[in-house]
Amino acid sequence: MSLDRLNAVLKGAVDELKARGTAKAQEMVVTGIKPASVENGPRYFIEGCGDREFIRMNSNSYLGISMAPEVIAAEEAAAREFGTGPGAVRFISGTYEAHTDLEAQLARFHGRGAGLLFSSAYVTSLGVLMPLATGDTVYISDELNHNCIIQAMRLSRPQGKAIYRHNDMVDLEVKLDEWAGKAKRALVVTDGIFSMRGDHAPLQEFTAICAKYTDRFEEGLLTVMDDSHGVGGFGPTGRGTEEYCGVQVDVLIGTLGKAFGVNGGYVVTSPEIIDYLRQTAPMYIYSNPITVAEAKAASAALKLLDSPRGLKILEHLRAMTTRFQAGLETHGYETIPGDHPVVPLMVRDTARTADLVRFLAERGVLATGLNFPVVPKGDEEIRFQVNADHQPADIDYVLEVLRDYRAR
Repeated sequence: MSLDRLNAVLKGAVDELKARGTAKAQEMVVTGIKPASVENGPRYFIEGCGDREFIRMNSNSYLGISMAPEVIAAEEAAAREFGTGPGAVRFISGTYEAHTDLEAQLARFHGRGAGLLFSSAYVTSLGVLMPLATGDTVYISDELNHNCIIQAMRLSRPQGKAIYRHNDMVDLEVKLDEWAGKAKRALVVTDGIFSMRGDHAPLQEFTAICAKYTDRFEEGLLTVMDDSHGVGGFGPTGRGTEEYCGVQVDVLIGTLGKAFGVNGGYVVTSPEIIDYLRQTAPMYIYSNPITVAEAKAASAALKLLDSPRGLKILEHLRAMTTRFQAGLETHGYETIPGDHPVVPLMVRDTARTADLVRFLAERGVLATGLNFPVVPKGDEEIRFQVNADHQPADIDYVLEVLRDYRAR
């Protein structure tokens, strides 16, 4: 059978990845959760590890509210009333009041005219960028943008693509100047929070430079930001990189599956762009939406964040992030300073990164090792992600494990 030959080829490709040290680690299977206590955050049970308990320092659930009673209650109530699935894509019969209400809620939260839901944040970037690019469009993108942006650019057929050095606004302006007058439309794209490093785009400079070049493109210039790691867990009220920097982009992409603890992605922008995407984005038109239950849960999470209790959650998240960063520095580890709860520990060596991940796991700490090609060679790291359901004792324990590693 031809499948036998293909199996051999594919196995060889995976074996080569493993030999180079760039293969993904075997997935850990979570089998249970021990709820948080007053002293400690939640603990996780992993398949094959018996009753050992693990602190999860590798979760995007920055607000720690996926187990919040009001979020769970909203999802359960909606599932009982509307069932477990939407039944169809939205333009057939899959749009529910919960979807349109959540879109309006997200637009208000971000101060925009309209919003649109997608099945995930990754799909949102594809579904926004691809339809907005024509054969007369140039993409101008930060070199460290997320894979979803890279894939959207690869799958499009624009006039051209230009990559500027990470957060280098001088290089951004060089690229804009090179394409001004050549392309009719420019899509200038950046992550808000760069998820591997925890640093953020310098939006004040970014938007100011782009504004200088808008009139030099016949159809204008659009600034687009994917702030999936920023929205919910960054900024004084959780409105992300825009709030932190005090400026808005033209098109903002966010997620419901990280800080909000649910599932799905969204975009907020002008009503005209949203109407256009409803008609042209295949990832929206031909894919089922998130369920009614998920939409109701996301709405409850958004309301929780946008309340006095939400502000206290953000305050605690910032305190735990500061505690962890300070501890890394005290123990002599290199990190990238920042206010976001992604806290990278720079290892700069593939083998040592894997060794430290193993050491942590053996002591009940789950963290993510990042090696090439996920990060550039020389930037190998352990990515720690602080959540608001971590307590001081959790942070101190992880720091104690890291201290012991250096003392070996």
